[in-house]
Amino acid sequence: MKNIFKKSFVLASLAMMGLSSCQKEYLNPSTASETQVVSDVDGLVALANNLPLRYSVGRQSPGYTVIAVSGLCAKELTVLNAGNLDEDQLQRGGLGVDGTNAVSRNLWAQLNIVKGNSDLILNNLNKVADPGFKSGLQAYASIYRALAIGTMAQFWEQVTVETATNAKFVARADAFRQAITLLESAQTTIASTPIPATFNARMVTGLDVPNTINALIARYALFAGDNAKALAAASKVTASAKSFWSFDDVTRNPIWDVAFGNVNVFQPLSLNMGLPADLAPATADKRIDFFFNSRTATNGVFRGKGFFTSNSSQVPIYVPGEMSLIIAEANARTNNLDAAVTALNSVLTKKTDSWGIGADLPAYTGAKTSDAILNEIYRNRRIELFMSGMALEDNRRFGRPATERSRTFMPYPTIERNNNTNIPADPAN
Repeated sequence: MKNIFKKSFVLASLAMMGLSSCQKEYLNPSTASETQVVSDVDGLVALANNLPLRYSVGRQSPGYTVIAVSGLCAKELTVLNAGNLDEDQLQRGGLGVDGTNAVSRNLWAQLNIVKGNSDLILNNLNKVADPGFKSGLQAYASIYRALAIGTMAQFWEQVTVETATNAKFVARADAFRQAITLLESAQTTIASTPIPATFNARMVTGLDVPNTINALIARYALFAGDNAKALAAASKVTASAKSFWSFDDVTRNPIWDVAFGNVNVFQPLSLNMGLPADLAPATADKRIDFFFNSRTATNGVFRGKGFFTSNSSQVPIYVPGEMSLIIAEANARTNNLDAAVTALNSVLTKKTDSWGIGADLPAYTGAKTSDAILNEIYRNRRIELFMSGMALEDNRRFGRPATERSRTFMPYPTIERNNNTNIPADPAN
């Protein structure tokens, strides 16, 4: 994505990248004014092209912090060098993680920046005369605003959804619902006013808008407990479609760049992929070989692979297996057990998919009860979605023992507490 980013970064990362629930703290005073960026369609397109850069590139980005926080707290990953103090705190967990932790602080701050930049686009669509371009900009901004809100709700008990000084907090379930409403509005718009090829030609490659909207609706509806909506949306996602963040030697894959390329920050904890022994992947599970360089540790370290093998490795926004497992879980939670097993088996017996992930295992033969099937779904979510940032959310949502995670929710960053009188008390753990 280097060429488009070189053109768009000058405008987009120029201006209101700092807008957030605490505008004063996140604003970059050396940047251009909001008016300079949103005065015409070119500025808005540049700002939209900056959203994937802001979300996915660098150690401060959600592309790194989502995986680090979730993986270290849910015991997918292990810190190799305690000199990486903030990552080490997340692994140790408990009260050792506070509002000064740089990884969780960056996650909060960067998601607020993405949310604020998305709002700039959505609030200035009246500057766009072409209906197709307006539709495209609404869709891009809505996807990234929903990602920002939904991702925050995966890590904090309450979050800010508005972009304002002293923003109010809402419960995480309400945040998921607001993300869904935003996505559904964009979905309605692009159905009535399709995004033209001329718009797509100006955008960073990788985002399949219709499928991503359905995938995110499915994800956040599942997290919000709306099984019917999750099932309906996941069923609409085309299995062969791909939606991803792309990288190169300038805009580098953040996990490879920070951790896997130098083997000095973190790597996978073990072949169990963060699961307890009774749920560990079967020896024959080929997903182990997808996510690990080798099944043998080198000097006590298991080397991770997956979507993090080079500077230019693409990272999916969602994978087909996530949709199948959403269908399985939504059915299992509503006692449609035959349908749940059918969807679960599509993951277990899959030899490969559009991303090269496949378990190639026998079909499910366990008990035909909701609890047993959900247990198997949990196991497969942790394997299929290994190092995707879903582990901590899943560990909580499936009611796993607290001993299987180092923290349950993140404390609120000090940068927010010092500037927002509405901030809630930190969770005990």
